[in-house]
Amino acid sequence: MTPNWQTQLANAFTELETLYDYLQLSPKDLNFSTTAAQQFPLRVPLAFASRIEKRNPNDPLLRQILPIDDELKSYSGFNNDPVGDLNAVKQTGLLHKYHGRVLLINTGACAVHCRYCFRRNFPYADLQLNKQQENDVIQAIQNDTSIEEVILSGGDPLILNDARMAKWFEALGEIKTLKRIRIHTRLPIVLPSRVTDELLTILKKSSKKIIVVLHCNHANEIDVDVAQACQRLKSANVTLLNQSVLLQGVNDDAVTLCDLSERLFEVGVLPYYLHFLDKANGTGHFQVSEKDAVALLIEVQNRLPGYLVPKLVIERAGELAKRYL
Repeated sequence: MTPNWQTQLANAFTELETLYDYLQLSPKDLNFSTTAAQQFPLRVPLAFASRIEKRNPNDPLLRQILPIDDELKSYSGFNNDPVGDLNAVKQTGLLHKYHGRVLLINTGACAVHCRYCFRRNFPYADLQLNKQQENDVIQAIQNDTSIEEVILSGGDPLILNDARMAKWFEALGEIKTLKRIRIHTRLPIVLPSRVTDELLTILKKSSKKIIVVLHCNHANEIDVDVAQACQRLKSANVTLLNQSVLLQGVNDDAVTLCDLSERLFEVGVLPYYLHFLDKANGTGHFQVSEKDAVALLIEVQNRLPGYLVPKLVIERAGELAKRYL
């Protein structure tokens, strides 16, 4: 019997040596760093690790999750709050950055620790919601009639169990001025068993339009189980979009980006955003220059129909919207 998603999550790889053994690699094959792992711990579920090619130290999925020495280097312009999240905090757990929508930090936990994470230095402990603060957040959204969309974020909101998700959806569903609920999540990609029957029922029952924005950076992340999870979400009348991050050594070539868009569309997901790397400390080795990023997108545009070309965007602290590059 296959373990449920919570058991799989609890059994995720958190030790470098165990991951090496599973991938049939040795420490001498990799530019790994125990110091980087202490600063931002390794975490990757078996469901994702199983898609990493064995004995390949340059696998693009491995590069996304392996702590390496390059994370310890300093890069000009990089800091701990690259997109100005802290200035957008209106009250505990609630960020209001852009007109008409707010972002809820439901949790600081994730199923996988992506090394390029723009919130890897975020002070989640200071912004955790207790029960009273959850009620306060709901009241604040209800009182602001300009808010038409709520974005559930984190961490990863689907780390919350189905009972807690149901409570959030019930509370948000009662706000008449709210039109849409958006979920930003990587779990259906890294741990597809998270798409449970109970979760689908919650989504189907909602009186609001539901958008699930997945986070997938490479076509190899999409296996049969991920495809099935996407189809199950589609069956719940959910709009499925994907946002990627442009990452050096992972997806910084046109063929790889085109393959990703094609594979996403095959499983019912529309490419949405290709993010220019947010400049968080510890991530500088992933950066692609703006000039190269624009050239890459032009090449993708020349190869694919327009609906398969994600928008290349950059987010700068203090601006009123993401900007197209």
